Amino acid sequence: MIQDQKLKARWEQVVNLMSEKFSDGDPMDLDGIIYMVGLQEFGRWDRSFKKDEKIQLMHIAICRLLEPYGYYRFDYVDPDGWPHYELVKPLPVLKPGEQSLLMKEAIVGYFLDKKLID
Repeated sequence: MIQDQKLKARWEQVVNLMSEKFSDGDPMDLDGIIYMVGLQEFGRWDRSFKKDEKIQLMHIAICRLLEPYGYYRFDYVDPDGWPHYELVKPLPVLKPGEQSLLMKEAIVGYFLDKKLID
């Protein structure tokens, strides 16, 4: 129960931080935060992206976020600067609520590692 409360408090820190920086204070949702992680990992803020590139940014984020759990491993960066990951082990079959919880835990871990929240 304490872990759930700690995760909830840290998730709120992430949402508040991201919302203040990128959405004029409107609460960002999980997908928006995943997209921003992908953008951070790609490292190119100086351009606009097509729809398929935005999907690729979210894929990069998911791979990076799930890397510490052993699901993905960084492989290489292609000549255009896009990071590529390889699937190490199959993702578990999760219900939608369980998927959201896993991603929130992973995002909180990412923000803790980057020392953006405490």
